Amino acid sequence: MFTVDDYRDLSRDVFYELLYKQALAMLEGERDPIANMANISALLFNALNDINWAGFYRLINNEELVLGPFQGKPACVRIKVGSGVCGTSVQRRETLIVPNVRQFPGHIFCDSASNSEIVIPMIKQGRVLGVLDIDSPQFDRFNQQDQTGLERIAEAVVAHSDF
Repeated sequence: MFTVDDYRDLSRDVFYELLYKQALAMLEGERDPIANMANISALLFNALNDINWAGFYRLINNEELVLGPFQGKPACVRIKVGSGVCGTSVQRRETLIVPNVRQFPGHIFCDSASNSEIVIPMIKQGRVLGVLDIDSPQFDRFNQQDQTGLERIAEAVVAHSDF
């Protein structure tokens, strides 16, 4: 595994290409979704700068998200669809980038140190399976390049797992 120091000076596009290749290598040969989400959470938590939480929530009965594998401080265990950033991402079926979570209506404060967030829905054959959620203590931490790179990694987790 490469470390943050190995690519800190790279452009985000190059960084995400390297991170994607590493994610694929970790996913190869493993189909268990929990194992794959656990390893990808650890990869993202250790590779991304200025984040304080990286993990997954699984959608249960199309009505609530339940905490899955993650790295960071303890988190909210259950989130209703339509609530907070994660639940809204599921409801809209789209990635949400929130530059300042305090300005997001209905934001759920699991960690008061989090100031910005990106949430990517994981969709397979039209069905939402859950979300990839990443928080940062830095305001305005995530941008379109992060979205593109992280969506690609979330898609790889879905493609390489038997949900």
